[in-house]
Amino acid sequence: MNIKIYSTSWCGPCRNAKRLLTEKGLTFTEIDIEENNLSREDLFELTGGRSVPQIVIDKKPIGGFNELQKLFQVGELLN
Repeated sequence: MNIKIYSTSWCGPCRNAKRLLTEKGLTFTEIDIEENNLSREDLFELTGGRSVPQIVIDKKPIGGFNELQKLFQVGELLN
């Protein structure tokens, strides 16, 4: 599974998403949009969303932390 998280250093939901993935033993690549000079428009072009985090699993944008949490709750990701 290839997981990317587009985030910022100050984002609480970003930290929550990374913690959840780590607790589940899943590896991910973090892309800090500020460090990489990505605008919110760039983020939208990449993921379909403008807020952080934006999470992409196997090249499919799933949304943010709430959507990630729901995928775990319904068993669509490893439990």
